[in-house]
Amino acid sequence: MNPIISWFEIPSANYERALRFYETILNVQLKREEMDGIAMAVFPHDEQQTGGAVVHGAPYKPSQDGVCVYLFSADFDAAITRIEKNGGKVVLPKMSIGPNGFIAHFIDSEGNRVGLHTMP
Repeated sequence: MNPIISWFEIPSANYERALRFYETILNVQLKREEMDGIAMAVFPHDEQQTGGAVVHGAPYKPSQDGVCVYLFSADFDAAITRIEKNGGKVVLPKMSIGPNGFIAHFIDSEGNRVGLHTMP
């Protein structure tokens, strides 16, 4: 069975600032690439996982009002702490979703609303 989401892209207004933000809060290294004039920094993933990237270039524009992508973090509490220290803002604090773990929402350094998810 194929996952319903096959790829996601998070727009950036300031590419380098956005990369520092996501690399710091998630404690990961993004892989820098370029495709058809669009700068991309790909989140680590394997073939069984949904991939995605921070992107920069036309027609991408950060927004708090669109689709909300949830990023998984095994180090959830530390990631939340790093959000505000790195130019983001937590807008929905850690909330239990029962047996499905915990979520939070934040505004990233670029103005996107993004979700964070972890399992119990």
